Amino acid sequence: MSNTAYGISEPISTGGPSELDIVRNRELEKFLADAGLYESHEEAIKREEVLGRLDQIVKTWVKNVCRAKGFNDDLVHEANAKIFTFGSYRLGVHGPGADIDTLCVGPRHAMREDFFGELHRMLEEMPEIQELHPVPDAHVPVMKFKFNGVSIDLLYANVSLWVIPEDLDVSQESILQNVDDQTVRSLNGCRVTDQVLHLVPNIQSFRIALRCMRLWAKRRGVYSNVTGFLGGINWALLVARICQLYPNAAPSMLVSRFFRVYSLWRWPNPVLLCPINEGSLGLAYWDPRRNFKDRQHLMPIITPAYPCMNSSYNVSTSTLRVMMEEFFRGNEICEAIEANKASWGSLFEPFPFFEAYKNYLRIDIATESDDDMRQWKGWVESRIRLLTLKIERDTVGVLQCHPHPGEFSDKSKPFHHSYFMGLRRKQGVNPQQGEQFDIRSTVEDFKRDVYAYSFWKSSMWIHVCHVRRKDLPDFVFSGGVRPAQPAKSESRSGSRSLGSGKTTSPDAASIRKRKHDEVDTGFSPKGSDATSPGETRELKRFEADIGDTSSTTLVDNQVEVSIKSTLPVPVPAPASGAAVAETITVMQSAELTVGQQSGPHGVVDLGYDLELTNGVKHFNGANELQTERPTPEQIVGAATSEEKDRIGGSSNNVLQSEGLEELEPIEPAPSSSIASAAFVVPQKPLIRFNFTSLRKTTEST
Repeated sequence: MSNTAYGISEPISTGGPSELDIVRNRELEKFLADAGLYESHEEAIKREEVLGRLDQIVKTWVKNVCRAKGFNDDLVHEANAKIFTFGSYRLGVHGPGADIDTLCVGPRHAMREDFFGELHRMLEEMPEIQELHPVPDAHVPVMKFKFNGVSIDLLYANVSLWVIPEDLDVSQESILQNVDDQTVRSLNGCRVTDQVLHLVPNIQSFRIALRCMRLWAKRRGVYSNVTGFLGGINWALLVARICQLYPNAAPSMLVSRFFRVYSLWRWPNPVLLCPINEGSLGLAYWDPRRNFKDRQHLMPIITPAYPCMNSSYNVSTSTLRVMMEEFFRGNEICEAIEANKASWGSLFEPFPFFEAYKNYLRIDIATESDDDMRQWKGWVESRIRLLTLKIERDTVGVLQCHPHPGEFSDKSKPFHHSYFMGLRRKQGVNPQQGEQFDIRSTVEDFKRDVYAYSFWKSSMWIHVCHVRRKDLPDFVFSGGVRPAQPAKSESRSGSRSLGSGKTTSPDAASIRKRKHDEVDTGFSPKGSDATSPGETRELKRFEADIGDTSSTTLVDNQVEVSIKSTLPVPVPAPASGAAVAETITVMQSAELTVGQQSGPHGVVDLGYDLELTNGVKHFNGANELQTERPTPEQIVGAATSEEKDRIGGSSNNVLQSEGLEELEPIEPAPSSSIASAAFVVPQKPLIRFNFTSLRKTTEST
């Protein structure tokens, strides 16, 4: 067993797995294997061959550059470039068909222009290279292509060395001397990956747990950095922190503790694997004491390599709330698994996105060629998260968005993709009768941002409209077949039977969290102006229904929606001694962290206003433990004001302290070891909403 301390605090538990844990771990590993997460031996050999061939190509390229620039024969002979890997491949958690993140490190005289010029030309002439797509103007410039069917993302870093040695160590801080910002960012992936592997106590356990969490995040629809959720490096850092807190735990235990810890984490307190290194080169690093923008980050997950940065700056209030709900769900299921009342399959059930909401925002894009679509698609995807932020800003956080991380295509329409966002009213809000929301200007603002694309062509097109669940196109469903509509009682009040490990409807418990508004509506003889899925003209005005509505009544251009809250409120179950003991250990670990970390790297109060009115209070003594569990809304809502400044708003929340803080999670609700917390549904008076119905307009083409 490992007794070495990892991270910025002592472990929560150094206990190893029990016999039952070992059995559950075997079941989990079998589940992962059956899910097809491991590549074949033949594919692994093919990847190694491709990387070896790519390394030879860049070595030839750098010699060609030296000759073209008139260097002498000795320097041409010594000229070298080297390929490094990072990301999932370097971490050892890649699956079949996954791309390989690679970095080419070249000498100071092989410029980035040479990389996107001469090397691009060389690759273009090779028959084994397909789908070559350079992106030189990206935040991290990259060359994307397929090499004998293996997808490659190739970055470039020209360091301040005349000759690149074969044993070059990119983890050394000196590699960053006298390089530009793009090179720093390009090197960051390799440096972070190496540090993560260095900072975890058991690499094999880390890899299995990370494979598990990556699969879970993809199936639950929260694996996407670009849309405001978390990407590969984010999940790796979160899992690595759990490995530090439970250094001797089996992978199945790490998965369970992952959900226990992060369902109770007090964001925006940062996740840190090691103290923040200020370095000696004067590079900017994450520091909310000095950097105003850093204070606006809602879910800081800090990279361990200098310069330390927040890897999750894309997270918004809406996406954080979705993830917190998923962490709660995961924790409940893991508790049931430990009590032999559920199986691993229930944890990995895909999130039924198109059953969870009754209102969606649909974003259609189109071009006239594959090359144009590849460029346009990448640009639009990078802007979609801004639409979420703009809607949150312009509706004061009342209208929340859940972006789907993938795109959908109608096979009958070439060069055409669609994206969807689930829409819902923020829970716990009591809007006044007749409150109206008009987001026409928000959508137009978003479209202006999209059309500002530097390489925009007249054939590149975007269209945004509102669509109800009943009007969703068939191509968004598996096999292009719309599933049968579940019974009303199932879709709204279905519950998980932990005793049998089954559900009464597809992921009914999770859907219930999102569909927290029960709607009583009727149809008007005038009909509805909802946009049809097949519409191809742009809308200047569209309807934004905040409550979950199955139908609406149009009266004088207004949509009347009667909404009755059915938000489940958690009720604490009796605490087991082990759960309370571990909770106390977590809090004591947080206190030790505060005491041990001081000075410029210190861990002191971030100054965020995170007091929860009805949530968990601080641990104040060995015998005093608040048992109420905060809801996702309470945890996320406290940080809502910070979000405004990310897109031009303002915030009065100013950092007061002179340090950083990583607090361990707040106290979990004491729960039974054999059952998750019970829920009761409060009955509130009906609240009537009036929302502006935005009529469709057309424009001449």
